[in-house]
Amino acid sequence: MTETPNPNIIDADTLTGEMRPIRRVVIGLGSNLGDRLGNLQGAVDALSDTPDVWITGVSPVYESTPVDCPPGSGDFLNAVVLADTTLAANRLMDRALAIEDAYDRDRSHGVNAPRTLDVDLIVVGDRRSDTESLKLPHPQAHTRAFVLQPWLDLEPDAEFPGNGPVADLLAKVGTEGLKRRDDITLDIE
Repeated sequence: MTETPNPNIIDADTLTGEMRPIRRVVIGLGSNLGDRLGNLQGAVDALSDTPDVWITGVSPVYESTPVDCPPGSGDFLNAVVLADTTLAANRLMDRALAIEDAYDRDRSHGVNAPRTLDVDLIVVGDRRSDTESLKLPHPQAHTRAFVLQPWLDLEPDAEFPGNGPVADLLAKVGTEGLKRRDDITLDIE
């Protein structure tokens, strides 16, 4: 995935006058506690309301069995959002965490615990990061059908940086435990 220039958007940093590049972003959403669909829709709405973030697509919703979660965890609803942004990756990560917090995300039980809302940055343009607070591209997403399938629905020719075509990755992973929910949809404001 590379930078996605949009000739119709010119966005200069008002403090420095420097141009900020527009990056294509892939964001994964998931919820398995509370009003799962409401939580996902709230995340889409919050992302849509974020300055300097322009949503360009929202995938179909999928229901998936929990991966690496404690026994008895409920099924997840998952979706992928595509957007263009001029935000720096760390600022976008801060926004993702703030959205999770607004939906009472509880992080005290570990990374794979059930959650009201998960907002994951999968890819932010060609950015690479391996810090404790930000890992890009997302280190497990290329092995997760609940990310790959909705992303593939939006971009059939998508490439996962460093791992190849999303279609090939999904073929390796398979779609067991993943069900498309055509009876529910997410809307872009």
